[in-house]
Amino acid sequence: MHIYKISNDIDTKKLLYNLQVSSGGIDILANKMQIHLIYIKDLKTPAANILKQDALSIGADLAVPSGVITCEIERCNCLLIATTKHLKILAKKELAQPFGLKQLAKKLEEFINPKTFPTHIMGVINANDDSFYSKSRFNESNAIEKIEQMIDDGASIIDIGGVSSRPGAVSVSSDEELKRIKPICDVLYSKGLHKKAIFSIDSYTPTVIKYALERGFSIINDITGASDDEVIKLAIKYNAKLCIMHMQGSPQTMQQNPTYSDVISEIDEFFAQRLQRCQELGLDRAKIILDVGTGFGKSLEHNLSLIQNLEHFRHFGCEILIGASRKSLIDAITPTPIEQRLPGTLAIHLKALQNGANIIRCHDVSEHYQAIKVWRSL
Repeated sequence: MHIYKISNDIDTKKLLYNLQVSSGGIDILANKMQIHLIYIKDLKTPAANILKQDALSIGADLAVPSGVITCEIERCNCLLIATTKHLKILAKKELAQPFGLKQLAKKLEEFINPKTFPTHIMGVINANDDSFYSKSRFNESNAIEKIEQMIDDGASIIDIGGVSSRPGAVSVSSDEELKRIKPICDVLYSKGLHKKAIFSIDSYTPTVIKYALERGFSIINDITGASDDEVIKLAIKYNAKLCIMHMQGSPQTMQQNPTYSDVISEIDEFFAQRLQRCQELGLDRAKIILDVGTGFGKSLEHNLSLIQNLEHFRHFGCEILIGASRKSLIDAITPTPIEQRLPGTLAIHLKALQNGANIIRCHDVSEHYQAIKVWRSL
């Protein structure tokens, strides 16, 4: 007889399938093998006591401060430790409980069996001379060759933008932005490249977005989080996907002491509001991509927390994009010039994939393709 401990990162359903467990048994057992840690903030003390007893009764648990049992405090933060099976049971049990537990039950349901999406590598083409990484800057004379190379290297999405959004970037008029991207859009459309890959327009300017969508683009990548209703309406009209990114401030001000009381909950609330507005205007949630905005109005601590807890945002049921390619958070961890930040970029992006991202926006397509293929095989 031989025994060995199996990593928690393993594909549980594949493991059970290889053991020749029945199809019904695979689903039942898989629900018992996935452990969830659910952090609950500002819960009423009576609710915490009820939830702890209900959790213990089914084999789960709730970590609470010492003063909860004796009701010495009115509210508390706590940690629910449960399997997927436990979450399903608690989501039903707490619907009948008072003190806000009904609302909690509805939230727990969102964390059960989140949607999964195919992985995409999004290559970056900056049609300007101001982007922070010089090797990502292109114009009409060399952009098409680079786009074709990125597609050959494994990019399924190409993101093209005419305005730099680096910290402190200079604002550009809509006419100038259109002038930069127009010739690239025209050539890739005439060559039929939009049939070989998905094209994304990195813009929040309606006139620029409209032009790109009419030239075969099918994603709007809006760093302002679709703050302009006209952008949402364009996505609906052209049946395009809309990427909503979170940014505190503007590119000119975003890194001037970014501050949050709780970065996860504040960005969660931001996404909830933007999704509600999109749905009010008629944009289906299946057409929405979420981006927490790594480096856009965030300190190193904020960026790391978002990457570590990226899985949280899967409860919205949307695709999740991450873009930390060669960004300054790598330099903040280990001082490194932009040209030498590829290893740090790969480390962040692989962690993001593990935590729920499915679209990786990057400058180095072939290196990401190889790293993701190897990582997937593990």
